[in-house]
Amino acid sequence: MNLKDGVPPSRNELEGMIHAVHHRGPDGYGYYLSERVGLAHARLSIIDLAGGDQPIHNEDKSVQVVFNGEIFNYVELTAQLKRQGHRFYTHSDTEVIVHLYEEYGEAFVDHLNGQFAIALWDSREGRLILARDRTGIRPLYTIRNGNRFFFSSEVKSLFAHPAIPREINLTALSEVFTFWTTLPPHSLFESVEMIPPGHILVIENGSMNLSRYWDWSYPNEQIDNRKPLADWREELKALMVDSVRLQLRSDVPVGAYLSGGLDSSVLTSLIKNFTDTPLRTFSIGFEDEEFDESGFQQDLVDYLGTNHTHVLCKRSDIGAAFPRVISHTESAIVRTAPTPLMLLSGAVREAGYKVVLTGEGADEVFGGYDIFKEAKVRRFWSHAPDSEWRPLILQRLYPYLKHSPTTSGAFSKRFFQQGMEHLDKPFFAHIPRWATTQRILQFLSDEARAAIDQAVDFETINRILPADIEAWKPLNRDQYIEANTLLSGYLLSSQGDRVAMANSIEGRYPFLDHRVIEFAATLPSRYKIMGLNEKYLLKQTMQGLIPESIRKRSKQPYRAPDSQSFFNGEKPLDYVAYLFSEERIRKAGYYNPKTVGLLLKKCARGKALGFADNMAFVGILSSMLVDELFIEQASIDSH
Repeated sequence: MNLKDGVPPSRNELEGMIHAVHHRGPDGYGYYLSERVGLAHARLSIIDLAGGDQPIHNEDKSVQVVFNGEIFNYVELTAQLKRQGHRFYTHSDTEVIVHLYEEYGEAFVDHLNGQFAIALWDSREGRLILARDRTGIRPLYTIRNGNRFFFSSEVKSLFAHPAIPREINLTALSEVFTFWTTLPPHSLFESVEMIPPGHILVIENGSMNLSRYWDWSYPNEQIDNRKPLADWREELKALMVDSVRLQLRSDVPVGAYLSGGLDSSVLTSLIKNFTDTPLRTFSIGFEDEEFDESGFQQDLVDYLGTNHTHVLCKRSDIGAAFPRVISHTESAIVRTAPTPLMLLSGAVREAGYKVVLTGEGADEVFGGYDIFKEAKVRRFWSHAPDSEWRPLILQRLYPYLKHSPTTSGAFSKRFFQQGMEHLDKPFFAHIPRWATTQRILQFLSDEARAAIDQAVDFETINRILPADIEAWKPLNRDQYIEANTLLSGYLLSSQGDRVAMANSIEGRYPFLDHRVIEFAATLPSRYKIMGLNEKYLLKQTMQGLIPESIRKRSKQPYRAPDSQSFFNGEKPLDYVAYLFSEERIRKAGYYNPKTVGLLLKKCARGKALGFADNMAFVGILSSMLVDELFIEQASIDSH
């Protein structure tokens, strides 16, 4: 966008930027150009295959829209807007955006049930609007360069323009090495910002106004506990059935991921029992028994009779594919888990599918993570800190971990006592995890430490927390932070949108329908975690619809092999050896070559057994890949 006295956008600029994200929309390109604004769109054809090319405009073409994602309630919105006198020229979900804007102005986003990154240009008012969906499923980045303003779904589009500088933001990198993600508005790159989830940016008359239109919010007052469990169950069931029904809307076939856990089992069961959509499922398995859930996946395949594809992922597959993963995540990451999911989305594409439903979000919405149970035990322990038996309850957590922090009594106490002095802080639950992740920071070079704008500590999280969070129930505080860090910044990004779109696959998330989130926010905590039984209401609701072996199964999070994936015996893969070499580490300047070299040797000998070493290895490797691919603009294939 030309802000004021800037150079007008050109077709060549737009073509260069949109071709960089061809993978997001391989079915065609569309453009709009004026003196002020240039819009480009790469289309993944899912709804109105013949008539849905973007940009889409209103009746007099004064409003132009491009967007990435889906508006699931577009059928109902179209009928409503036609009754209000609007005329449609397509059958696409995109067109409801322009007419909603005509009707409601900037409040159009309140009417959308979907996942989206939207750019809307109102030529009459000289107003550009950028909007991102409520939970951050679809990415949206911006950068101001002089009198010009650029925006895109991915940073590589911005970097396709020669005027955009390339530099890693070391403060943002420190955030990744604490919270697993950068905190909005930071991206990993200097001057490149993200539109935060649930926000809308309006640029008009030389001013920029960023505002929040939706947030995860929980009641301050005591929740009514007198409502019968049966009523909660029926309400949840109706909501989930409708969410699944809406998200199955498509003019192309829709598949579903099947992990073997509760969440994907819920979705596939609802598809089977409450819709007429053919059930086509996809799953990932591992040669390592510690990570493999193939047996549970097969139980559900047999139970539902699905048409199923299973992909076996080996350690060598992870090592080979990891550079491509980082080219799509555009960020450092601390686990390899996105890699098998990229391989899985490739299998979905090979099967002729463009859309897949996934169970992501259920743990944040219904209280499914071990971190929530862990915090519950730690709070119970804090009331009697000298108790010998209260901390023993922690031994009931993490049965799936080969090297669990609960296996050694002395280590367990040291680990889980971290942050007990911060019992009243909203981030209390997250301190043990963040403290473990922050051990990566010890590998930073002196120069990198000096260049960091401000020290990143646990209190840094306060800048994204709502003012009234301390009035919420402890579990609700824990859920909010998880939803606004791990979920939006990592699971829906590096492990979600990015590795699905790498193969031109659109992931859909029925548990993240905002109506489901808002319903769950009103639940008493005991209906989320009953004792140490996580997602209690969801399990009760699905009784009789999924196998009991899965319904009663303890939570086992999706994980993948980490540092051991990057070695042949004790020899690192060629690109790993190059990126960890003293010369390359010193050239990048982010890390201390000596300590990085010691970590490499430790991992090569198979001595990196704990989370801290594995996260450090993956974090350093992924950030060096970011430097190689985006800053140096080099190809890994040459090493």
